[in-house]
Amino acid sequence: MTSPEPWPRIAVVGAGAVGGYFGGLLARAGAPVVMIGRPAFVEAVKKNALFLDTLHFQESVHVEVSTDLSAIRGSEIVLFCVKTTDNAATARAIAPLLAPNALVLSFQNGVDNVEQIRAAAAIEALPTVVYVAASVPEPGQVKHVGRGDLIFGPRNEKTERVANLFSRANVPCKISDNIAGELWIKLIWNCALNAVSALGRAKYGQIAASADARRVVETLVDEVLAVARAADIHPPGLEDPKAAIAGAFKIATQMAEALSSTAQDMNRGKRTEIDSLNGYISRRGAELGVPTPVNHALYALVKLAEERS
Repeated sequence: MTSPEPWPRIAVVGAGAVGGYFGGLLARAGAPVVMIGRPAFVEAVKKNALFLDTLHFQESVHVEVSTDLSAIRGSEIVLFCVKTTDNAATARAIAPLLAPNALVLSFQNGVDNVEQIRAAAAIEALPTVVYVAASVPEPGQVKHVGRGDLIFGPRNEKTERVANLFSRANVPCKISDNIAGELWIKLIWNCALNAVSALGRAKYGQIAASADARRVVETLVDEVLAVARAADIHPPGLEDPKAAIAGAFKIATQMAEALSSTAQDMNRGKRTEIDSLNGYISRRGAELGVPTPVNHALYALVKLAEERS
């Protein structure tokens, strides 16, 4: 019987709900994981371990944590989970610390993070589409309420290696040769639901149950698809607006108890990633001559709320 390949050293940079969940699962499976987070997170995990409250189990996981980026020195795999506004600065900061041939996996919302990371530093960055509904109710705790799967791409030796690592931690993974289209599918869902959840202070299931909110979601999806067509992007299975709208409400139903990341950020008085979501569609639509008035309106309202918090 062949023994499994030794685990690489794995770092989570920006350990919040997403990084805490997936990094925690890797650590639980036996991988050497170091998480970089805020002082409250680090203090809580050092004292009590990382508590994972998932749909399948509740468990405290012991994992190395630090507020100091130098703790990731020698890491071979990085889960890059910082806010998209911090891409360039963080990429430059971690570049000299990584092992040769390290892989940086963008676990972020948006479609252009890998390009930003690569432009800022000479490191190998790969896109990842992340589907998980998780939150941080208290420092050092991660509550998982829906899904928890990853899409990598395109298929090659690197993405197959990464998918295998997560599979060893019982994380469902898929490899797609149309990773750009998959990223845009996630962007469609985010633009459809994220800001609506934040501004309406509503969970996804409440959005799906509201006739008025559903009409807003339908218009948002139509606008994003129009921009995708103009940009020659082909989200697999969703080029028909009816299928895309149905998909958005399927996501809302699957993650009925989820509050969007934008809503969570606004509740905590933190910067949101709206510039990479509805704001990106507003800007890209303007570049391509595609009107996106509803996406722009939600972007403007979230930015206004951000400035006041």
